[in-house]
Amino acid sequence: MCLDAVPPADSPRQALEEAVRLTTLWAARQRVEERAPGQLVFGIAQGGADVELRTRSIDEITALGFDGYALGGLAIGEDRELMFETVAWAAKLLPADRARYFMGIGDPHGVLEVIERGIDMFDCVLPTRLGRTGSALTWEGRLNLKNARYVRDPAPLQEGCACPACTRFSRAYIRHLVNQQELLGHRLLSLHNLRFLLDLTAGARAAIERGEFAAYTADALARLGTPSEEEALRAT
Repeated sequence: MCLDAVPPADSPRQALEEAVRLTTLWAARQRVEERAPGQLVFGIAQGGADVELRTRSIDEITALGFDGYALGGLAIGEDRELMFETVAWAAKLLPADRARYFMGIGDPHGVLEVIERGIDMFDCVLPTRLGRTGSALTWEGRLNLKNARYVRDPAPLQEGCACPACTRFSRAYIRHLVNQQELLGHRLLSLHNLRFLLDLTAGARAAIERGEFAAYTADALARLGTPSEEEALRAT
């Protein structure tokens, strides 16, 4: 990834404009540098939710000719619906024959929403951060394993999940590990959360190939339920 300038979400337009200028400057320098064998380089577009600046940044970065392109400067505290709205029109401006990468989204709802808007790749600390804080991603929503309701729960975190946590341990035992601050508990939850998202996105890919992504997303979102306001704020 090229180096980019990321101003805070509530930055004035002048700061966004300077971020665009610096990001293009640094990308141009990176573009001519020698690469490691087989290395791919992605350019990053800035501009916040400002249509003119975001469009300018995309034009400048794509003109340099990278292997893939990222939408940066989003999921940093701006209104979530504004974020999705920005992704919807900005992703269409990126080359269709190159990977489109959203930097910093990892909750199941958000992942499906940005795929629907044209994003191919994403990353986020959320799966492992949830693991460190004792929470699991499931089709029932997020499970807080510190909760006393799981003290004798013999079920896996998610029925049918093939991760090491679900195939070998119960919710009750993982809760015990978490409450005793055993690192194994955090590791198992992290592995499960990553597996959950990998399965979710594998399902999305298969649905796209079948031409059934809209139905897949509707079914997945219905199963996941509506995230709380707190969850939405913590999702990025």
